[in-house]
Amino acid sequence: MNKLDEIKVHHDNILCPSIIGEALKPFCTNDLIIICIGTDKCIGDCLGPLVGTLLKKENLPFKVYGTLEEPIHALNIKKRTKQIKLKHPMNYTIAIDACLGERDSVGHIQIRKGPIFPGKGVGKKLPSIGDLSIIGIVDTVNDDFNLSLHAIRLGFIMKMAESIVEAFKYAYNNI
Repeated sequence: MNKLDEIKVHHDNILCPSIIGEALKPFCTNDLIIICIGTDKCIGDCLGPLVGTLLKKENLPFKVYGTLEEPIHALNIKKRTKQIKLKHPMNYTIAIDACLGERDSVGHIQIRKGPIFPGKGVGKKLPSIGDLSIIGIVDTVNDDFNLSLHAIRLGFIMKMAESIVEAFKYAYNNI
């Protein structure tokens, strides 16, 4: 990611996959671990598992954890991340999750150096994950987190997930 510590681009931007993909290229090795966080029980929180499922279907050489079938969420995150670290102690890790943000940031995908802090936006204290983070800003922060995350359309989350997957495909195919 050169000297940039953060890249932020709207998922509808036609250049989104190539902009994010360019930033991902240095990390897309066969040893890469991708951890997709969230649950399919809440549309606003299913971005991670949806990305994980779509990535697995692409048969890219990366190890992907957190899918619709086997999500990594608040109830199992400590156990699952411990298992992943034991299995891949030295591998570079990219974490993917949905988050809440400012109104003008909704729909943006953000990539930044450093870990994700899952659940932080809804007041949960969970372990940080990843050497690099990809977050999709799915809604605004408000007082009723649950209502907010349940009012999000699946089509919107799907488009964001597809943009992230296309970015990984771009990165891998342009190394």
